[in-house]
Amino acid sequence: MNRNMFTGRNASLQKGVPDKPRMKTTQILKRLWKYLYKFKFLLFAALLMTVTSNLLALAGPSLAGQAVNAISGIGQVDFQEVFRCCGLMLVCYALASLFEWLLSVMLIRLSQRIVFQMRKDVFDHLTTLPVSFFDRHQTGDIISHISYDIDTVNTSLSSDLVQICSSIITVVGSLVMMLRINPPLVLVFAVTVPISIMFTRYMSKKVRPLFSRRSAKMGELNGYTEESISGHKTIKSYHQEETMNGRFSTRNTESCDAYYQADYASAGMGPSVNFINNLSLALISVFGAMLYLFGGRFALTLGDLSSFVLYSRKFSGPINEIANVLSELQSALAAAERVFLLLEEKPEEADVPDAIELAVTNGEVSMEHIRFGYLPEQEIIHDLTLNAKGGSLTAIVGPTGAGKTTLTNLLMRFYDPQSGSIQIDGQNIQSVTRSSLRLAYAMVLQETWLFTGTVRENIAYGRPDATQEEVEAAAKAAYIHDFIMALPHGYDTLLTEDGINISQGQKQLLTIARAMLLNAQMLILDEATSNVDTRTEIRIQAAMRQLMKGKTCFVIAHRLSTIQNADNILVVRDGDIVEQGTHSQLIEQNGFYAKLFYSQFS
Repeated sequence: MNRNMFTGRNASLQKGVPDKPRMKTTQILKRLWKYLYKFKFLLFAALLMTVTSNLLALAGPSLAGQAVNAISGIGQVDFQEVFRCCGLMLVCYALASLFEWLLSVMLIRLSQRIVFQMRKDVFDHLTTLPVSFFDRHQTGDIISHISYDIDTVNTSLSSDLVQICSSIITVVGSLVMMLRINPPLVLVFAVTVPISIMFTRYMSKKVRPLFSRRSAKMGELNGYTEESISGHKTIKSYHQEETMNGRFSTRNTESCDAYYQADYASAGMGPSVNFINNLSLALISVFGAMLYLFGGRFALTLGDLSSFVLYSRKFSGPINEIANVLSELQSALAAAERVFLLLEEKPEEADVPDAIELAVTNGEVSMEHIRFGYLPEQEIIHDLTLNAKGGSLTAIVGPTGAGKTTLTNLLMRFYDPQSGSIQIDGQNIQSVTRSSLRLAYAMVLQETWLFTGTVRENIAYGRPDATQEEVEAAAKAAYIHDFIMALPHGYDTLLTEDGINISQGQKQLLTIARAMLLNAQMLILDEATSNVDTRTEIRIQAAMRQLMKGKTCFVIAHRLSTIQNADNILVVRDGDIVEQGTHSQLIEQNGFYAKLFYSQFS
């Protein structure tokens, strides 16, 4: 196809995101919040469970302190008070564990619903994007958004989110309890907590770009893998396994290095914050002992000191956990950024406000003074003008890269020209709806596409309501009916993905039958018979002419012997129509077409 006229198209495919962030963290979190808020009942129920379980857990150290205070001296123990406190501790911790389990179940349900919605939004958005987007991006990289990136976000939502919420509640609750026990001793955290926060912020800014690069490299690896698998037969045919393995190793190394660099840079966050927290625990032990011995009005009982130490551990522990979670959160933010950037890709340009439905009467197609380039600075069609009468068969021929397929892209409005106009029965196609324009054509491409489903479903893809008789009539016209009947279950035979359990020629015949069944006013065949033998091709051409009588047909063909009966042959060269006429007229002119025609027999 002429899309290959992009300069270095395959080498310059755009990746999912660049190696550095393009969205602020606050922007990503706001977008994620919108997904969370869609399921606000589950979200607020989860938050309630989190608060309840953490408050119950926070009661433990206070009860432990009361139990210690029940021991007033050697041999003087209020066993009833000790047993009461221990019993309440057991109940509180048991209920806290129960609520944590319920919370985990609820968050799994919440995260799965969010992932379902995100995947749906991404796929729905992909169907609105123009053809040019898919020409610029690797298929594997696009798939990586739906699989790897959204799964990464899911992992963060189902585990990291609850961890952060629990940690915040525990930190605040522990701080309140410590202030109640002994406010001066809390001043220790006035030194250690700011150090932890500043260090964590510094590390987060440092590792975020590394996680963005990691996601981008994973997308590149997936894209290359998808291309290699789809071209497996070609690789085998040219004995290029070692070459492809080497290229894969390079991309695999880059991906692993990106993973290592991101994980290595973030690995120090947890231990460093843990060291700071252990330092605070040591200071509390020292100053707490001094207050116990010489505290005066701020003196501590042994039970209060015990409770304070336990609360300080609860206070410091979540800070350390948050530091560990933040490194994982950077990966989730990078993945979410790729998803949101994809969702921000501009959809195909909307129809003009007063667009009307295309009403095809004669099917006359005209292109006037068309100028077009896939890249604005590289024009490949220069001032092209053509006219195809209604019900005529127009063949488009020319060397590879001349602009043949580009013409069909313009007819279907997969791309719009930079200047000039295209009209159908006098109606400018830019003034009609794209849906009505594309439904006016039946299109058979050189690259066949079949989906996992029955033979009947594949033929009736454009007309799901077609009867069995109509499906069989189309199959007979395409000379594929006998083959279908020889299959194990006839028209109910299940085809695997892309029809890999049938030959390439049979795939092409099925797609031709699909086009025949679609009752469109115009037909585009882009190398549609390149995968069938010459005899079958001639029979299909005759059947197609009979079936499409009175309808406008455009045929792109390399085998010029197949289009000798065309009403008009357009000879395209370097983006211009250099000759046009019937086969006999062009042969008599002994010009470029004649050279192309005779070169096929020399």
